[in-house]
Amino acid sequence: MIATACTSFNRGRRASAGFNLVELAIAALVMALLIGGLIVPLQTQMEGRRIDETRRILDQAREALLGYVAANGYFPCPADYAEASAGQEAVGSVHSVGAGACPASVIGGGATGVYIGYFPAAALGFTPVDAQGYALDAWGFQTISRLRYAVSSLNVGGATIPFVRANGMRTAGMSAIQAATLLSVCSTQTGSTGSACAAGTALTSNAIAVIWSLGGNAGSLATATVHELENAETLGTADRVFVQQVTSNVPGAVFDDQLTWIGPSLLFSRMIAAGMLP
Repeated sequence: MIATACTSFNRGRRASAGFNLVELAIAALVMALLIGGLIVPLQTQMEGRRIDETRRILDQAREALLGYVAANGYFPCPADYAEASAGQEAVGSVHSVGAGACPASVIGGGATGVYIGYFPAAALGFTPVDAQGYALDAWGFQTISRLRYAVSSLNVGGATIPFVRANGMRTAGMSAIQAATLLSVCSTQTGSTGSACAAGTALTSNAIAVIWSLGGNAGSLATATVHELENAETLGTADRVFVQQVTSNVPGAVFDDQLTWIGPSLLFSRMIAAGMLP
C-alpha cells in the first residue's frame, strides 16, 4: 500500500512538472506575441521620427540656400556626386557676369536644363555634416543618405543661366522667371516626361531649386517604385522632373522620399528684402 501511495505521489509530481512546462511554453509564446506586437509599432514610430527630422533638415537646408541667394544674388552649384568637391560647390564652378555655368560634373544627362548633385553643405556653412562635408538626412547611412540638390540651368527672359550667374535673375526679370517652366515636382511619375508632369499632376512646374532625401530605403532602390526611382536618377539620366507623394510603407507602393523646393515667390521676397531685386 505504501508502494502504491509512493507511485501515485511520483505520478502526481511528474504530472505537476509536466503541467508547469506547458505553462512555461504558453507563457513564452504569449510573451513572444506581445513583444512582436510591440516591435512593429516601435519601428513605425522610429520611422515617423526620422521622416519628421528629415523634413526639418530639409527646411533648414532651404533656409540656408535662401540666405546664400540673398547674400550673393545667385544659387550655388551642386556638389558633385564624385565627392571631388568635399561638400563645396563642384570644382570649376564660376559665378560672374560673364561665366555663370556650373561644371560638367553636375550637368543633368536625361534632359538639358538642370544641374544636379549633392547639397553643398560645406559651401553654405550648413551643419551637421559627415566626415566628407555633406549633409545627411535622419537615416544617416553615409553616402546614400546625403541630401540631393538640383537647380535650374534654363535660360530665362533672354538671360543665360540666370540662376547661378551674378546679376542673372535681375537681368531675366521677375515676370519672366514667374512665368517660366523650370523644374517640376509631380504627384506621380506616371505619364511624366523629362521636362514636365502628366496633365493635372504638377505640384509645381516652376521650382528654381529642389532639395530632397531618398529616404530610408535609399540603399535598396532595386525594389523601389518608379516614383522613387525618378528622384534617384544619376547624372546620366537626371532630368527636370521630381516626384513627391504621401509617405507610404505599403509593400509594392513604398514611398519615403522627402522633398522641398524654392519657387519664385519665396525667392523674390527674400531677394527684395536683401536689396538684390528688382
